Amino acid sequence: MTMTTPHIVTLGCRLNAFESEVIRTEANAAGLTDAVIVNTCAVTGEAVRQARQTIRRLRRDHPGRPLMVTGCAAQLDADAFAAMPEVDRVLGNAEKLDRRHFADTEKTVKVSDIMGVRETAGHLLAGFEGRTRAFVEVQQGCDHRCTFCIVPFARGPNRSVSPDRIVERVRALVENGYAEVVLTGVDVCSYGVDEPGMPGLGALARRILDDVPELPRLRLTTLDPAAIDDDVFRLLSEEPRLMAHLHLSLQAADDSVLKRMRRRHSRADAAAVVSRARRLRPETVFGADLIAGFPTETEGQFATTLSAVGDLGLVYLHVFPYSPRPGTPAARMPQVPGPVRKQRAARLRAAGHAARGSYFASRVGCETDVLVEDGRIGRGSDYAPVGLDRDVSPGAIIRTRVTGADAEQLFGTPAG
Repeated sequence: MTMTTPHIVTLGCRLNAFESEVIRTEANAAGLTDAVIVNTCAVTGEAVRQARQTIRRLRRDHPGRPLMVTGCAAQLDADAFAAMPEVDRVLGNAEKLDRRHFADTEKTVKVSDIMGVRETAGHLLAGFEGRTRAFVEVQQGCDHRCTFCIVPFARGPNRSVSPDRIVERVRALVENGYAEVVLTGVDVCSYGVDEPGMPGLGALARRILDDVPELPRLRLTTLDPAAIDDDVFRLLSEEPRLMAHLHLSLQAADDSVLKRMRRRHSRADAAAVVSRARRLRPETVFGADLIAGFPTETEGQFATTLSAVGDLGLVYLHVFPYSPRPGTPAARMPQVPGPVRKQRAARLRAAGHAARGSYFASRVGCETDVLVEDGRIGRGSDYAPVGLDRDVSPGAIIRTRVTGADAEQLFGTPAG
């Protein structure tokens, strides 16, 4: 049976989630409504393994339908994916956003040199399928070279979307009923540095809130603690529509490990970011990305990172056991044994689980504004999932009294 929309599987980051909606629009326009499209991630070797596993499963589940592979893993190793018998076509990260390449059925592989790309596609989406929050891409690419990261070679150099175009996107989403917008990108703290006269991230966020006063909630994606500009902090202190939830690309909290990662911040820098934000807005909640078992990491250095969960008051952790990525300097460093990496990741996750449970318990008896996502499930301004005791229309923001909590979510009663 012919499908009315492509079946798209998204792996990886929030930017990929945004781009999958662009892919849906472009593939539909090209007439590929029956295609299966996998938008891959390449942040770790494990992510690539999972991509290949997903492709094999999708071929079994969807026999006879065109199967296309795109995204970061496809950009970096197009020939390997094209050689898979399950795959019909491979598109690069630039090509996946252009309907002309979906319509071009003659080329099995279409992947250009991403390092030569200087433009950022200004796609305007009216909405997101099945979501009450929308992502808006503000920049692409990254000019930094962390030793563990292959992403700059999959995404290309830093390049920013014009403020006018971003405001236009946000306004269209609000007109279509979206109550929360998340600004996303590969390295959003580098927004504007590629073009003279461009605003930084904080000034961009302020303009969005000023020019689209109907937008109830604005949230920022993962931030580099070495590059959060002063305008972000000022806006955090002055504008309640900017959510007091900041997620940091921390990766580690031991200075020696951070240096080997070639990160641009120290543990003290991260602590200063957290302290400054909480001084300006005490209710600010923090999350962080952390890598466990980075090459040469000792037990003592890991303990320093583990202690940061409590010392910095981190609530939401994204923990990754280090996975060697071919082509990166870290892959050539002396490796921590796999079982040790997994064990350290488990300890970090346990610490995060306990911290989240403690924070959720502290919210019992408080009130919070919940954006309803699906009848009885929503998210507070602090990003906490909230289970409601009655149905509420998706997309509504409703004042809710928190009546209970466990380690996974809050429970609440909507007011009124």
